[in-house]
Amino acid sequence: MIQQMAVKTNNRREQRKVRGRLMKRQRTLYLMLIPGILWALLFAYGPMAGLYMAFIDYQPSLGNFWSNFFGSEFVGLRWFRYFFSGQDFLNVLRNTLCSSILTLSIGFVIPIFIALALNEVRGRFFKRVVQTVSYLPYFISWVIAANIIVTLLSSEGLINQILIACGFIDEGIFFLQEGKRFWLIVALSNTWKDMGYNSIMYLAAISAINPELFEAAQVDGAGRLKQIWYILLPMLRPTILILLILSIGSLLNTGFDQYFLLGNSLNRQYSDVIDTYTFRYGIQNGMFSYASAVSMFKSVIAFLLVLTVNTISKKLEGSHLF
Repeated sequence: MIQQMAVKTNNRREQRKVRGRLMKRQRTLYLMLIPGILWALLFAYGPMAGLYMAFIDYQPSLGNFWSNFFGSEFVGLRWFRYFFSGQDFLNVLRNTLCSSILTLSIGFVIPIFIALALNEVRGRFFKRVVQTVSYLPYFISWVIAANIIVTLLSSEGLINQILIACGFIDEGIFFLQEGKRFWLIVALSNTWKDMGYNSIMYLAAISAINPELFEAAQVDGAGRLKQIWYILLPMLRPTILILLILSIGSLLNTGFDQYFLLGNSLNRQYSDVIDTYTFRYGIQNGMFSYASAVSMFKSVIAFLLVLTVNTISKKLEGSHLF
């Protein structure tokens, strides 16, 4: 027994020496990690102390912030109950989930078709032009993109002019003034802005497929459609599933810019999501504690969703799907 304990102690000492030598040898890499660690502490973990605001009745004043923050009345779960019992809860949650699911349904499929179509293009110049044109919207800020969308969808915009010229309508439609169309408009806008960039990962996965598989399929008489159906799509299945799982994990992160810029008082019943709701009550109305409670609710639900998706991905990791 004593000998076993001595052996374990010696092994631990050897492991520490090995770790020390590795750290000394790779000290430059560890020094390069310091800025990233400091950034995470300051901007990721430091602001989490502000979650305490969700449990107090914080009233901003011109005095010292810290005395007001820690000296405010502790109210427990009052702001959470106020949010759950209010009329806005179901409406905001509905808008967030429905808009996110619609965006996911459209925006997840289109990049796959773009990658498959670009893979079939043989002209390099035309392929590069199409890739560049499809990537450009991703690098445009939502302020510019929203102005383009508003101009196109105005009553005298290009979309209405095309519909009138084709005889589908007699007068212009106020697209952004009618809330029932807002979810589809945002979903198509998100898809248009991100489809080129999201297709890069599928193009990279396609380029890694062994070309001998296509040559064998051609020998067997398979055309391009059969090669796509029986070779390309099955080989892309792991990439598709992984990206789908990651997209579902961030389902509540609908974004703020597009809803804030495209939304207005006429379509607020459909455009008001959790992000814009917290901005309106927290920044514009000064209800910081209430906005913190709503944001904390969103973070908790998103965390539980990520855990669920992570559990499902682990169960599927060894299955035939991968």
